[in-house]
Parts: sequence; structure tokens; C-alpha cells
Amino acid sequence: MQSLAPIITLSLLLAAALAGGMIAHRLKQPIMLGYLIIGIIAGPHALGWVSDISLIEMAASIGVALLMFTMGLEISLSQLRETGRIGIWGGLAQIAATLALGTVAGLWLFRWPLEQSVLFGLMISLSSTAVCLKILMDRGELSSVQGRIMVSFLILQDVSVVAMMIVLPVMGGSSNDIWLALGLSLGKAILFIGIALVLGQWVLPWLFGDVGGVRSRELFLLTILVLCLGATIGTQLLGLSMVFGAFLIAVVLRSTRFVHQALAEITPLRDIFATLFFVSIGMLLDPVYILNNWATVLSIVALIIIIKLTVVFGIVRAFGYNNRIAVLTGAGLFQIGEFSFVLAQGGMNEGLIPESFYCLMLSSTVATMILTPLSIALASSLYPKITSALNRRSIAQEACRLPADEEKKESGPVIIAGYGRTGENLARCLADANIPFRVIDIDSGCIASAKKCSMPGIYGDATNPLVLAQADLCNALALVITFPDHRAVEATAKNALAINPQLQVLARFHRERDAKILRDMGVAELVNPESEASFKFLKQVLKLSGIDKQDRKEIVDLVRQGK
Repeated sequence: MQSLAPIITLSLLLAAALAGGMIAHRLKQPIMLGYLIIGIIAGPHALGWVSDISLIEMAASIGVALLMFTMGLEISLSQLRETGRIGIWGGLAQIAATLALGTVAGLWLFRWPLEQSVLFGLMISLSSTAVCLKILMDRGELSSVQGRIMVSFLILQDVSVVAMMIVLPVMGGSSNDIWLALGLSLGKAILFIGIALVLGQWVLPWLFGDVGGVRSRELFLLTILVLCLGATIGTQLLGLSMVFGAFLIAVVLRSTRFVHQALAEITPLRDIFATLFFVSIGMLLDPVYILNNWATVLSIVALIIIIKLTVVFGIVRAFGYNNRIAVLTGAGLFQIGEFSFVLAQGGMNEGLIPESFYCLMLSSTVATMILTPLSIALASSLYPKITSALNRRSIAQEACRLPADEEKKESGPVIIAGYGRTGENLARCLADANIPFRVIDIDSGCIASAKKCSMPGIYGDATNPLVLAQADLCNALALVITFPDHRAVEATAKNALAINPQLQVLARFHRERDAKILRDMGVAELVNPESEASFKFLKQVLKLSGIDKQDRKEIVDLVRQGK
């Protein structure tokens, strides 16, 4: 029976995670929130269903490594470069500002010693890569403007953990030469990067290609796992962050032709192990400790949220992004990261913090993680409503004030909200057809790219009525909304129709419930990219089957009508 204990533990944990995820889904809450809460219930501080915490911690570590690995496969360096200066300088400013404010708060508000206050500042300067990535992936916002900013900040934070771990012994007085330690770590990082580049240039193409002979899915998946976990172990042996190795080897693999298959094979495993990570985080929380120290925990959580929201919002705004992007980015990054646990444990080993401080920070960290999915959902749903309420009436009064005896002599331009891949293709087709159009996008890089191609662009957030008013919607032929974010689509359509109720709005949607909301608003035409792809395949299959054109059309029409 003892040999079955690990299997029983994992089975119970996965069953509990399934129950928590299903309940969260039924309540229309983020599934990750269900995992965290079920972890609290099943953990050693509550029902005690799981006793082998070390096994769960091991599975959770694999989950974090796979999460970083898939992020490296999905995020290209060109996407990170699109964030511009904010990707590096903004990320560094966020770490420095949060560290400074956290240290000052620890010294003045809580009267902690200097070393403890500095460690507090270091811990809250980090956000959770695992939590943020999971939320962005679930919401389909990994390639959005706020998603790219978050990812660039998170990568910089994860890399900075290496330097922070080097500083801890110095703070504890156990290291006499910080510059030597920093130099050694930098040398190790350069060595690992060099090894990864060599693997990507010569070894990986051979391993996955014809010479290596890896032609079965089982061997392909096994090779991917070995690479990911091997890179993780390699960076740990060198004294570097394990996520740095997983991410770097994935970035190298992304430059090969095997990236799409690698992502397809590894994603199911990533989701299972990531589930164990979130459940294990919930298990760390001690409800009894929180009940006995609720005032202190509440004050620390509130302070962390205020500091991080203020810092991230201010930095994003300082780099020229609007309030909506700044709010969403701040709402996604206000939690404390999983590597703060590593810093806290290192601080205890060096004698910098007492055990009571460790328990306090542990509770605060888990609490901020639980609040993150709720805060992002709240920010994305409330912000458009608030700005619409403030701006819609005045904009509607001014934007369509045309003389009563004046009629439009010709059709106006098509307004394209969102200059991603779909918007760019549409713009090129309209240009070829000599149909006038304008592009609206919050990404300054996209607008610059459009203007280089002599395409008229408006930089701004299309969900904002003030920005829409600049597009002359009263004379527009149509508004085409290409955003993948359904909240942004709804807000843009609502504000546009408030300015011009007769406007022809064409919008993109993914879920039927989103389509119903848009239809009720008065959106004229809805497009589902996935459905359109399936109809295209259906037309081709019917054509290959020898069915004549008229019958093919009738079949497709019936399918579209759901009959």
C-alpha cells in the first residue's frame, strides 16, 4: 500500500482540481481560482487530504518549467521588441521603484530592520510568471499590447532573481566579494546561452530531422521533455534560475521548423502540471494563521496592491500608453511571484527574517495570487463601462452635429479598429480596391508600420469614445472591429453606435454568448474566424465530392443556419 501512496496522492489532487475547476467554470470564474481554493481546502492546514507535500512540490516545479517552455515557444523576440523601450527600461524601472517603495514602507510603516525591509522590497518587486501566463493564455491576450508588456516585465523579473539570490548572502554577511559573485553568475549565464545557441544551430536540427530519425510522436514528445527538463537542471546546477533555462531553450527551438509540433505536443502536459502548481500554491496557505493575524495580513496585501498598481500604472503611462493599457497591466502584475518564496527561504537561511515574517509573506503572496484573476476580469469589464459613462454623452452630442439640410454626397471611409494580422490584410485589400479607410490601434508600432505603407492611421484606444470621435464615424461607410479581446469588441461597438446609431458595424467574435451580446447592441455583421475556416474546408470537400455548385451553396447555407 505504501508504494501506491504517490499515485493515490496525485489521483486525489487531480480529482480535487477537476472539482474546483468545474465549480469555478459553472460560476463563470477563472478556472485557476478554483485550483487555488481547492488547494487550500485539500491542503495540510485544512482537510489534510494530501500528506506528501514534497511530491506535489516536485510536480509543481515541472509545471512552472513547462509553462516557461511553452511561453518561449509562443513568444518571439520580434514580439518582445515591439514593446520598444518599455520592455527593458520600463521593466528595470518597475523593479527599482517597487524595491525602493517596499523598503521605505518596511522601515517607516512596520518598523522592520533594514535587511528585512530590503528583502520585503525585493519580494514584492517580483510578479508571478505562472499566474500571469495562465491568465493571459486563458483569455487569449498573450499577444495583446498589455500581454506583451506583462511578458517583457516578467522575463526581466525572472532574470533578476539570479542577482537577488547573490545579494542575499551579502546582506547576511556571509559573502565578502559581491562583484566576484556577480561576475561568476554573469559568466555562467553567458556560458549557458552559448551552449543553447550551439544546440539550436547544429544539434537540434540533426536531432529532430532526418539524420536523428525522430519520426514518432512518442519519441518527439520525449525529446521535447528531455530538452526542457535538461535545460532546467542545467541552469540550477550553474546556480541560475530554472525558468531561465526552460525559457531560453524554447526560444532557441522556436527558430527551427519544429516549433509548431513541439507546442502542440507539450501543451497538454503543461496544463496538467501547471494545474498541480496552482493547487500546491493553495496548499501553502494556512487559514488558521490568517484568522489569527487577519489585520496584519490585510494591511500587507493592501500595501502590496497599492504599491505595485501605482508603480506599474505610472511606468506604463510614462512610456506613452493610455489609461486602459496601464490599468490592465497593473491589474495583471500586482501579485507577488512564486520566486518570492525562494527569496524568503534564502532570507531565513541567512538569518535575515524570522519565521513569523515568512508566514506573513507566504499568506500575502497566496492572497494576491488568488485576487489576480478577479482583478483582471474586473478591470477589463468595468473600465470600458466607466469611460463610456463619462464620455459617451458629450461625444455623441458633438461628433454627429451635421447641418440639417446637408446630405452626404459620397460614402465615407471604412474604419478598421485593430491593425493586427486580420486588420492589416483587410487594409491591403481595401487599398487595392481604392476604397478609403482609416486604421485605429493602441500599438504605436502597428500605427508606424501602417504609415510606412502609406495607410492612414490613428493612434489610440478604439474602446475610448474620444478616440472614436476622431475617426468621423458619422460619415463612415462601416466600422470593422478585428480585436480578439471580446471585452474590447463590446466596448468599441457600444461607443461607436452611441456616436452614430446608423453605423454599419462588423465585428469579430469567438463564443456564441459574445455574439448574442453584440447582436443585441445592433452590430450588423458578425464573423467567427474559426467557423469561416470550417466553411472554407466544407466548400472544398463538397467540391472534391463532385457536388454541383448550386447544391454546394444550399448545403453550406443550411449549415450556416444550423439546420
